[in-house]
Amino acid sequence: NDLDIGDEEDEEETEEMLSMDPKEWKEQDHYAVLGLSKLRYRATLDDIIKNHRKKVLRHHPDKKAAQGNANDDGFFKCIQKAFDILTDATKRRQWDSVDPGIPDDIPSAKEKGDFFEIYGPVFARESRFSNTQPVPQLGDENSIREEVEVFYEFWYSFDSWRSFEYLDKEDVDGGGNRDDKRWIESKNKKERANRKKEDNHRVRSLVDNALKADPRMAKFKEEDKRKRNAKRNAREEEERKAAETKKAAEEAAKKAAAEAAVNEEEQKKLRQQAHKALKKEQRVLK
Repeated sequence: NDLDIGDEEDEEETEEMLSMDPKEWKEQDHYAVLGLSKLRYRATLDDIIKNHRKKVLRHHPDKKAAQGNANDDGFFKCIQKAFDILTDATKRRQWDSVDPGIPDDIPSAKEKGDFFEIYGPVFARESRFSNTQPVPQLGDENSIREEVEVFYEFWYSFDSWRSFEYLDKEDVDGGGNRDDKRWIESKNKKERANRKKEDNHRVRSLVDNALKADPRMAKFKEEDKRKRNAKRNAREEEERKAAETKKAAEEAAKKAAAEAAVNEEEQKKLRQQAHKALKKEQRVLK
């Protein structure tokens, strides 16, 4: 059943993990505490509940007391804190926003290697922060232009739910007055805004770098160039044919005009000859 500790391979519990101070709960890896460090943000609620039960069976204070460790409940408190955070949607989002188990680094535009193998997993990783789901993915070298354009348009207007409340500084002593608490909250709010701004810039840099390195963009540019050249060549051919047609028409008109002029001249000579002949005949008759 799902309470069996050995029903699947469990993650190792290191001495460092088992000796954590529950008061330092903000420093603990909540997924690792529940044995979910491989799944992390992909862990379902069922995964969390199942692993929590297994951890409780293994580390419950009553079990520790039966083994002679009556005061050994520190890690159990860590388990309960992890469960509390990961089963609360708001708290889990705050933790997922700063989860140190997921890298934040982005490739440079000049990074060598297969573009899709380099950038594909990074965009898939960043997709988890999107308020809009599903998220268009990078695709491959066979993606059509429309798909590529939709992808970059989406990521250039990326709407992220990522927040940074989890990193807020707190009134550790709990004895601060109202002004101190207001000052701490004001400082936290400012730092949250700065981190959000930096993260937006990070995502924008990722998209910029991808666009510069995307081999499909070079292919599309070459296609556009060929189309422009084809249009220019077609336009020049049309202009050439039009010029030839115009020239032929002008030459035909000149030829027709010349022929008409010659014909007119011949007709004039004929008329003159007829007139002379008529006069000559009239003189003979007299």
